Amino acid sequence: MDPKRLSSSSQQQVYLRRKRTKREWRPLEDRSCTDLPWFLLFTVFCVGMGSICGFTVVTGGAARLVFGYDSYGNTCGQRNEYMEGVRLSGLDHTDRKFVFFLDPCNIDIVQRKIKSMALCVSLCPTEELKTYQDLKRFAMLNGSELCSYELAGHKYPGLPERFSKCPKLPVPPSKPLPVFNRCTPLDVSCYAKFAEAVVTFVGDNSVLHRLIAGVAASKEIIIGLCVLALVLSMILMVIIRYISAVLVWILTSLVVLGSLAGTSVLWWLYIDHRLYGNDTSTKVTKEVKEEVEVTRDSGQALLVYAAAATVFTIILLLLMLFMRKRVALTIALFHVAGKVFIHLPLLTLQPFVTFLALLLFWIYWILVLLFLGTSGNPVQNEETGLTEFRLTGPLQYLTWYHAVGLVWITEFILACQQMTVAGAVVTYYFTRDKNRLPVTPILSSVLRLVRYHLGTVAKGSFIITLVKIPRLILMYIHNQLKGKENACARCLLKTCICCLWCLEKCLSYLNQNAYAATAINSTSFCTSARDAFVILVENALRVATINAVGDFVLFLGKILIVTSTAFAGVLLLNYQRDYAEWLLPLIIVCLFSFLVAHCFLSIFEIVVDVLFLCFAIDTKYNDGTPGKEFFMDKALMEFVESSRRLERAVERGRSRVKEVVSEGAEMKPMAPGTSSA
Repeated sequence: MDPKRLSSSSQQQVYLRRKRTKREWRPLEDRSCTDLPWFLLFTVFCVGMGSICGFTVVTGGAARLVFGYDSYGNTCGQRNEYMEGVRLSGLDHTDRKFVFFLDPCNIDIVQRKIKSMALCVSLCPTEELKTYQDLKRFAMLNGSELCSYELAGHKYPGLPERFSKCPKLPVPPSKPLPVFNRCTPLDVSCYAKFAEAVVTFVGDNSVLHRLIAGVAASKEIIIGLCVLALVLSMILMVIIRYISAVLVWILTSLVVLGSLAGTSVLWWLYIDHRLYGNDTSTKVTKEVKEEVEVTRDSGQALLVYAAAATVFTIILLLLMLFMRKRVALTIALFHVAGKVFIHLPLLTLQPFVTFLALLLFWIYWILVLLFLGTSGNPVQNEETGLTEFRLTGPLQYLTWYHAVGLVWITEFILACQQMTVAGAVVTYYFTRDKNRLPVTPILSSVLRLVRYHLGTVAKGSFIITLVKIPRLILMYIHNQLKGKENACARCLLKTCICCLWCLEKCLSYLNQNAYAATAINSTSFCTSARDAFVILVENALRVATINAVGDFVLFLGKILIVTSTAFAGVLLLNYQRDYAEWLLPLIIVCLFSFLVAHCFLSIFEIVVDVLFLCFAIDTKYNDGTPGKEFFMDKALMEFVESSRRLERAVERGRSRVKEVVSEGAEMKPMAPGTSSA
């Protein structure tokens, strides 16, 4: 083969490889639709979710839930059709709009439903009815019969069926629930048993009443403290860039000092035990040999612990020594992340938007689930003899489809948040002149997501769903078999759950970086995940440092918000002398403040991760020379310059060592020649 042709072919391959490598990362240049088949699949799935809702509406499940139905399958407030095999079905209940339970206190705690017979009535009893004569009088005056339909109202006192088909006496006064039209007793004392079963952690009702009274009396303070936690979280995201360096070095110092102190204590215990053991062993060797053996084993255990702690401390000190530059990178990223929130203030609204979207979807999902509970074919309950509606045959799988939709669409909404934040941060990073940023980078990112990348988000969220659903199923099995399975099965289940949880976390982190790569390069999910994975592997130590140090700093930030809110709560609740009433309000405030801090600082964490990916790409494909200028911020540029100065100093030191070694090697052969002369 012609060498020239071979040479030109190899040069062409190198050129194409370089061209392809350059094309792999082209920030904000080209936009195209990604993972379109997955967008179509997700659309079809959502249509299926909507069809389930439509099915419940068409088959009457939604009407039965909203308007209520009696124990014979008749929907209240409308004309009903006869159902074959169901006695007293097909009645006209146009004038009977309210559901009345004969024994509203007969509650099945396990199934969480009322086991009593239900009837459709035209009016709920507003006064207590103590005798069957009162029931007759109420039916005659108001036209609302409270006994089963086949019993005549004027015959209530003398009918033998009144004990089983009339309400339990005395009938408490009740009023209809708004919208759902159920007659609810005004005195809820009959639900005390149900409340005690739900609130199992409180054994004394007086304690429970005092806690609830404390919440009721402090509701304004609770609301104010929740707003305070919200404000503190928003402020912390902006000022954390000023305190991150202090927090990081305090953390580093505490870890180093803690490891040194722990190692010193272990060695001190070992030496003290050795001296004390030798002193006592001379006195009791002949009398108590077993105690001597125990003492010797304890000394060996302390020696092992001290040696292990020493090794751990040495490794930790070496890691701190070699990773101090990467800690500086973490501080620089936190500094730039604070600037991002100043330039993109709408990022602080992302937790609100995501929470609102999740809340609306969860409300819709719960309503449809309740609709499914009242849909299907009429079935007679063998225990109570009442008519219930159940999904049978293939229709029973609608509930499973609906459950999968809960996980997938929830993950889809969270992934949309990650993609939106990533798109805005990428726009900020790769815009050299920050004054030329779009007016609303967040809205621009949302529009790009909706127009181009919904398929990518659907695919990434589906992968998380595939891992999360088996984990949830295993957790359900573990809870159902609690106390019944053997130790081996319990250990195996917990191991599987733990492995799936770890896999889910790893995939979530990779997905987040894949979304950032898609926002940068407009590539499909798999391509973006591969490119992001390569970048992360090339910067593995930096990734480990940022995740370890950064996560701990953010955790300290959450603790700071919780403790500040709790301290303010103690000051505001100080006027209440009954300190037991502080407990529940403070718990509510602390939980809410931690939730708010977690939501806001999670956005901050996403911003830091996206900035790091952009920084790694920037340093890989640019070197600061003309035509390859950096995109990075001044703080990151200072970090790069200091790293380069350190590398140049190291190189000069190595070159000097090589020169000294080479000079020594040149001078050695002169000795034999001199002696011969």
